[in-house]
Amino acid sequence: MIYRVFAVLAFIAVIVGTFVLGGQQSETTAQTTIEEPLRDPGYAARDARLVQTGPDGQPLYTLDADVIRQQPDKDTVELSQAKLGFRDSNGNLWTARGERGEVGQDTGVVELSGSVHVAGLLPGSQQPAEIATDRLSFDTHTSIVNTRAPVTLTLPGQLIKATGLHATLKDGRVQLESRVRGMALTSRNQGPRS
Repeated sequence: MIYRVFAVLAFIAVIVGTFVLGGQQSETTAQTTIEEPLRDPGYAARDARLVQTGPDGQPLYTLDADVIRQQPDKDTVELSQAKLGFRDSNGNLWTARGERGEVGQDTGVVELSGSVHVAGLLPGSQQPAEIATDRLSFDTHTSIVNTRAPVTLTLPGQLIKATGLHATLKDGRVQLESRVRGMALTSRNQGPRS
């Protein structure tokens, strides 16, 4: 008899437990989800060209690179085998190239490094000029080239070496900073005169 009473009590406890627990589970629980802000994935491109235009819609400068890569959460774009093309205030085309580069997204400053060469025609003289260094910056808004590194400036009949350079391409002014030494070149082979 005790066995039957125990079985009935156990059965009643199971039924009561089912109703009690079932009633608690039937209540809807509000789930909160926290949405994270979308992350900028950055971008990359091969054989790419960036063109910055002025207010008149004409290109201020072009920037070509084997690889362009913008990393997430950075304000700069990295360049591989970069080539910059721009015109001075007289309309003369200048080019600058380097193994690596970096451009600020809102600054207009292009930093080039690794075998950097800048070439163009000097305003007013129409004479070719070339700047060779390991690193330099070019401000596309002001057409100013700067470097603190050793630099070689080649002009018709002249080869000038220095450390540091500040060149304003709009008016053809070049300022060499320190350790300036130059030599005249022969017109035949553009080598140093003996």
